[in-house]
Amino acid sequence: MRMFFAIAALAVTALATPATAQDNVRDASASSPDGTIRVTLSTDGEGRPLYAVTRDGKPLIAPSRLGFLLADAPKLERHFRIESAKTSSSDSTWEQPWGEWKTVRDRHTELRIRLKETTALARVMDVVFRIFDDGIGFRYEFPQQANLKTLNIADELTEFAVASDGTAWWIPAGEWNRYEYLYNRTPVSAVAQAHTPITMKLADGTHLAFHEAALVDYSAMWLRRVEGTRFRATLAPASSGPRVVRDTPFVTPWRTVRIAPDAPHLYMSQLELNLNEPNKLGDVSWFKPSKYVGVWWEMHLDKATWSTGPRLGATTANVKRYIDFAAKNGFRGVLVEGWNVGWDGDWFDGGDAFDFAKPVPQFDMEALSRYAAAKGVHLIGHHETGGSASHYERQLDAAYRYAAAHGIEVVKTGYVTDAGQIDRIWPDGHVTQEWHDGQFMSRHHLKVVETAAKYHIAVNPHEPIKDTGLRRTYPNWVSREGARGQEYNAWGNPKNPPEHEANLFFTRMLAGPFDFTPGVLSLEGKGGTPILSTAAKQLAQYVVLYSPIQMAADLPENYAKYPGAFQFIKDVPTDWSDTVVLAGEVGDYVAVARKDRAGADWYIGAVTDETARTVELKLDFLDPGRSYEAQIYRDGDGADYRTGTRHAIAIEKKRVKRGETIRLWMAPGGGAAIRFAASPRG
Repeated sequence: MRMFFAIAALAVTALATPATAQDNVRDASASSPDGTIRVTLSTDGEGRPLYAVTRDGKPLIAPSRLGFLLADAPKLERHFRIESAKTSSSDSTWEQPWGEWKTVRDRHTELRIRLKETTALARVMDVVFRIFDDGIGFRYEFPQQANLKTLNIADELTEFAVASDGTAWWIPAGEWNRYEYLYNRTPVSAVAQAHTPITMKLADGTHLAFHEAALVDYSAMWLRRVEGTRFRATLAPASSGPRVVRDTPFVTPWRTVRIAPDAPHLYMSQLELNLNEPNKLGDVSWFKPSKYVGVWWEMHLDKATWSTGPRLGATTANVKRYIDFAAKNGFRGVLVEGWNVGWDGDWFDGGDAFDFAKPVPQFDMEALSRYAAAKGVHLIGHHETGGSASHYERQLDAAYRYAAAHGIEVVKTGYVTDAGQIDRIWPDGHVTQEWHDGQFMSRHHLKVVETAAKYHIAVNPHEPIKDTGLRRTYPNWVSREGARGQEYNAWGNPKNPPEHEANLFFTRMLAGPFDFTPGVLSLEGKGGTPILSTAAKQLAQYVVLYSPIQMAADLPENYAKYPGAFQFIKDVPTDWSDTVVLAGEVGDYVAVARKDRAGADWYIGAVTDETARTVELKLDFLDPGRSYEAQIYRDGDGADYRTGTRHAIAIEKKRVKRGETIRLWMAPGGGAAIRFAASPRG
């Protein structure tokens, strides 16, 4: 597999126009490179800075306030004047070491505005906009200054005054279950307090997605609707005092708005990645995108336990069984949960007994790591913390040194506790409770990622902080949870509904890779209760729900029952050189094509909600001059997620080439997966 330095720029074009500057102006504006999106910043009669965004001359974001509420000083909101404004432009390309696209283009206009108070404090802040053809990002930058040495931020005052009503897809922020909610579909004017990304479709069809980029040493942004369609940023709380404490100089995360004419173009934006810093790790070819199996699904089915005893899943014999299965079927990894000391007793919201370098007696780490290596397989470590983040930090170096010594290439971390219940141990020993997405955890996750990188280990956090594109800067931060995954189909009450994947694609997946753990071909949860999906849809998840590590989540004995469908899971790659969204509507359906980075094959994944539908997909993405064998895995005639026919699947082959059209019927709750196996050119 060819790997690349993410930091390398393939081609850098000089500034398209020289930087221009103006001093002491009342307003400043700049447009995207194609001229369609325009940002204007002005000040009102009381010196409040306001920004506005238009597309093709029509308002998208009406004048919206900027600023901060401080805990120990007057707020930064009024009595500002524009001291200077500078514009510049940039056009470059860079390569990802892994991802949905091998090459990313960064083409934008930058508008940098210095705001200075007219009061005696004379505090200064810069607001920097980057305007792309498909959206905007802006952040605050604070230079070092005598009257603002430390910012004790009580909250942000940043607003997003959406110019018209429409439909919004969102999950609540500030509630107990972190990010793991089903998506609400409401009018924009009925949103409460939402996590980002939050996706909107305005009355004229314009699609917006609000999020953030480069969340470093800062609290995550939630969006709270104030009135009508006007929203304000609110920061995830801290256990006491200000929500963010930073010394100047520093920069905030970018506040981002993707702007697109339809849902497919919304997904195609790479805005957040482009707003992150280049790779800081250098050569990361030691991380291999791949698929894995493991001791996980049987626990959620209540066939095995994490705790020691007669039903422990992480026994030496059981893990050997999974290693053999992985080696036989070409899977690189085997995930093992419950292997280490600490799972006995009440570990939820109290993981101080976890030891990440000490196996339980029933699990022989030395023997299993040798056994796996001999078969070309690697164990995937699991570090569940029970929300005891400080306890984990004390063991970080020892834990990752131990993992590296036993051939572990990826570690899945976990923070299972209610939101707002992360244990933080202060230097004097007292303990407070923090949020999963507060400033403390923003620092914590980077500390984990940097420690893992030192030992050439990739990290996949569950119950995480949200993805904001930092995988560009730290390419060993390969995936994460941060939404309702497959395990809800084991538990039920309720299970993931048929619309779930079509919601995820245009909401959560805009943030980045998701370790959804797809591929449950048995279509059964705990107690044999049905999963609300067809078999073909389970295959489509591998293409639709991107991650550079993908689990074949079902039990080995279930895959033996469905060898035809299992073949697609064995074939589908996890690393792509190109991605094209072919069709879709938020929450209804989506069809996406991706090209294997290691070869010339293309793949399609398509999913629908509870409504059966037929889609016609143009194969214009296929390479010219090649013929392909389309290996089609589609819903069988009469398939329906509500009946015993949900297993019905048709597996077909046909020759196709670029320019042709393929017609796919998807059953209620169904989908389709296609491999386009490339023939040599000629």
